[in-house]
Amino acid sequence: MPYLLGIDIGTSGTKAVLVEESGRVVASSYVEYPLSQPRPGWAEQEPEQWWQAVVAAVKGLWAKSGLDGREVAGVGLSGQMHGAVVLDAGYRVLRPAILWCDQRTGAECTWMYEKIGAEKLYQWTGNPALPGFTAPKLVWLKKHEAEVYKQICHILLPKDYIRFRLTEVLATEVSDASGTLLLDVARRRWSEEMLAALDISGEWLPPVYESPEVTGCINPEAAAATGLMAGTPVVGGGGDQAAGAVGTGIVEEGILSAALGTSGVVFAMTNRPIIQPGSTLHAFCHAVPGKWHLMGVMLAAGGSLQWFRNQLGDEEMREAAATGTDPYELLTARAAAVGPGAEGLLFLPYLLGERTPYPDPAARGGFIGLTMRHNKGHLVRAVLEGVAFGLRDSLELLQQAGVKTAEIRLSGGGARSPLWRQILANVFKYPVTTVNSTDGPAFGAALLAGVGAGIYSSVEAACRATIKVTSRAIPVAAEAKTYERLYTVYKSLYPLLRTTMHDLTGLA
Repeated sequence: MPYLLGIDIGTSGTKAVLVEESGRVVASSYVEYPLSQPRPGWAEQEPEQWWQAVVAAVKGLWAKSGLDGREVAGVGLSGQMHGAVVLDAGYRVLRPAILWCDQRTGAECTWMYEKIGAEKLYQWTGNPALPGFTAPKLVWLKKHEAEVYKQICHILLPKDYIRFRLTEVLATEVSDASGTLLLDVARRRWSEEMLAALDISGEWLPPVYESPEVTGCINPEAAAATGLMAGTPVVGGGGDQAAGAVGTGIVEEGILSAALGTSGVVFAMTNRPIIQPGSTLHAFCHAVPGKWHLMGVMLAAGGSLQWFRNQLGDEEMREAAATGTDPYELLTARAAAVGPGAEGLLFLPYLLGERTPYPDPAARGGFIGLTMRHNKGHLVRAVLEGVAFGLRDSLELLQQAGVKTAEIRLSGGGARSPLWRQILANVFKYPVTTVNSTDGPAFGAALLAGVGAGIYSSVEAACRATIKVTSRAIPVAAEAKTYERLYTVYKSLYPLLRTTMHDLTGLA
């Protein structure tokens, strides 16, 4: 029986999954690594950490499954988007990768609008200039690290650096390349106009493939390091959101996804590129050939709850360690004891700045409405609800763009919480479902590998063969009504507090 390997280079760690043709996950392995924040608003990682994590994660699959690389028919890659990995002529990494959540490039985005203009940005790339994207990072490097910049010969995204280590091939694919602000999304090719405007050499960029296409094969050195077989095909794969959408079956109109990872994403497939000048939605190529997608991104979704656990959840982490439970389950149990609305407490989830609907690196989080009555359960519930409101901001923009909505499939670590699923159903006012695949982008990458290896005839066929709905949360009318009133208040807060947020940022 042939198996498929999916690898996802995440922000917190790398996941590898081994998948049967039926879609059953035979083994899963996860290896964590740190996030470096050398200054407020900055976020970096060493690409070598990703490679070492890939080696360890793949070896972990063999230990857990009893299988080996001879039984793998294809490898698919996914990963955090937008990260800038810069290499010199000898393919050496020049500096730590600047990540998707890094907010240092606000001035560079302003410069791009002044030099190029918003109209041309949308015309050439389909998207606005946002601090998380790759192109502003390159402009920043040229201005602030000129010695590094003049040595650049190759620019890769995080998963594509791993592709290079696995295959010695420089390549990317359309879904991840869409987030560089250097791709002509409508035509699925690099934008010559954008490259010329930024004085970036097209020779620095790798060839662009469709996501299920084979881009190269495992080389002998990588085979020796990982236990994979030399010659095993490696497909294009996808950016984490596009691959995750494949992994939850978001390959037809009407079914949307909401991903609750470190970031939060509401994602809708479209049959044509929907490019709206002035919109803060992302218009990207999908991992399905000939399809596109729209998505809204909030920077700290599951990351908000993780922050709360790390800073205020010592009691729950000690109890979890002593009892073998999950600290998140203990925290959400506290929240479940509190009614919808947390007795008038709201949470703004802008802990990393924000992207949709407010492209503002200086946006800041906060609790609004605190009283002496509020306890930890209220705080946790407010975090869960604040993230849900932030995701609804993106849902409303998608619907204004004409996206049809019948069902929203939830994925990511937050999808494990029945309470959070019900809150989201009530806030969205649509059924929220989960599917049998819980391995997100890694699973989607494995399905893409299956298409490239000829096991499935298409990405859609792969999803039909492997993905089934496993749970459904239906909106509760009374609770949805409460959240509708709260959402109106939530939406008013950023415009009211924006100047204060910026003033506080200036004092940091």
